[in-house]
Amino acid sequence: MDAQTLRAETFKALHERDRAFVMPNPWDAGSAIMLASLGFEALATTSAGYAFSLGRPDAEGALSLADTLSNASAIVRATALPVAADLENGFSDTPEGCAQTILRAAASGIVGGSIEDATGIAVDPIYPFDLSVERVEAAVAAARSLPFPFTLTARAENLLHGRLDLPDTIRRLQAYAEAGADVLYAPALRSAEEVLAVVKAVAPKPVNVLMSGGLNLSVAQLSEMGVRRISVGSAMALAAYGEFYRAAQEVYELGTFTFTDRKMPFSQANQFFKG
Repeated sequence: MDAQTLRAETFKALHERDRAFVMPNPWDAGSAIMLASLGFEALATTSAGYAFSLGRPDAEGALSLADTLSNASAIVRATALPVAADLENGFSDTPEGCAQTILRAAASGIVGGSIEDATGIAVDPIYPFDLSVERVEAAVAAARSLPFPFTLTARAENLLHGRLDLPDTIRRLQAYAEAGADVLYAPALRSAEEVLAVVKAVAPKPVNVLMSGGLNLSVAQLSEMGVRRISVGSAMALAAYGEFYRAAQEVYELGTFTFTDRKMPFSQANQFFKG
């Protein structure tokens, strides 16, 4: 079994357990190495975290597919863990384009990825229902053509884009499950009740829940609800940027350097990257 197939089988098995696992979101190879050192079992890229590291905004077409896959490949090379990628809207409006994105993504070394139903257009943020389903169907067909089990996640983006329509979100997730998606994901769920509604609606398919603010639930609570995968999106990248910015503010505005009391020791950071 080659390395990518082994990672793919490992990733697939994580979703089949009777408890949730946390899949944190590194934005570069260094953050991936640190996360792996703590014992996390899988990783997923974050489009926002990566975009910010390049000085670009998120979700405005500022990242190309080539950019995304270059970052994903660097993260794959950094650890032995399974890596899934945030493939945004497949970098295409068409089902055929989504299928090609899955094939190119798999060639980068990742073993899973997500396709969302967001258009990237502020005035019309969500693809029509039928087209959204066709896009997932095409992505599933591409994933199934691969020589290893590529875990395809289908995302319903209503809530993240201000369309607070849980029934339509659930309708979409159910249709994506029927289309063959391996994991279902609705970012920005607002309560335990909404999480439970999604889990029950698509059972027995596994559900990913985003914990980056809003929800106040623990891994244990989410696992008890039947959630199988937990991600944090850009939250860890924003935590790092927040600390960096506060440190710079302190120096500029106060002329003091107390932030150095909170920094990671150089020797500890350096040790992570010695291989």
